[in-house]
Amino acid sequence: MDVDTGIDDALAIIFAVKHPEIDVRGISCVAGNGSLESVVANTLRILDVADAPDIPVAAGAVRPLIEPAGRASTFHGTDGLADVGLPASDRRPEPIHAVDFLRDRLLSADEPQTLIALAPLTNIALLLRTYPEVTEKIERIVFMGGSATWGNVSAVAEFNIRQDPEAAHIVLGSGVPLTMYGLDVFEKISLDLATIDALRRSDHALERTLGELVGFQREGTDGSLEVYRLIGDAGAVCALVAPELFTWEKWPVQVELAPGLSRGQTLVDRREPSLATFGHALAEPWPEIEVAMDVSAAEVAQFYLDTVLARSLG
Repeated sequence: MDVDTGIDDALAIIFAVKHPEIDVRGISCVAGNGSLESVVANTLRILDVADAPDIPVAAGAVRPLIEPAGRASTFHGTDGLADVGLPASDRRPEPIHAVDFLRDRLLSADEPQTLIALAPLTNIALLLRTYPEVTEKIERIVFMGGSATWGNVSAVAEFNIRQDPEAAHIVLGSGVPLTMYGLDVFEKISLDLATIDALRRSDHALERTLGELVGFQREGTDGSLEVYRLIGDAGAVCALVAPELFTWEKWPVQVELAPGLSRGQTLVDRREPSLATFGHALAEPWPEIEVAMDVSAAEVAQFYLDTVLARSLG
């Protein structure tokens, strides 16, 4: 897993650790929702809360390839984890850079591995550019990022891709099989307020932490407080083990790199094949990737809860 641990990455890590069909071999961290230092610290804290085994964690890129780093603390709290105040972990990150860590883990694996990328794609782009030999050991990359419709940091751009468009462009053009779990699906999966309240009042530490994370109150666009509610990045991990709960389509996708209002947009070309080269017949073909287009939102939310709560209660 490659993360920039804020609320939704935390929810995703907990699900991945708890689901019996997922074997988390390692976690790399990148600056995104917060600074690299806070992302690493939050990742270690969440592994503690999830009562996870000794999963190695490595720190990676401190900023995007070209532009200065942005931050999303407005959406995740000042500490990136809803200001819950989780204690510092005794776990320690690996003493090597995340790019080298990922290379070593991939090349030593007996079979190709799946990368779940839930953050700006800086670490993954650096990995693919620095050690291209790893592509043969990557079964596919499932990434949370982009959108086939709207954006959040702009009208058309989603945070992870807009944070480092050049990195996303490198990953899309890598030839590795890709699955895109975009913002337009991400925003459909939420927990109801009654469930959140019950989790917050639980005597079980993991359940209570889940409730505090999903129940984080943030300022809405009109200045009023709204509850976070989304399982966010965790939906991408749910899709890994329950793809039947999602609608998938394969489309050519590219990332807008030019400066301006559309920078960082994922352009999903949903035209008929006969029109696909109209207007840019001389351009190179865009990479075709698997895109999540819709989701059975209530079923995925229940699947998430069933997984993390059943395991937390033994």
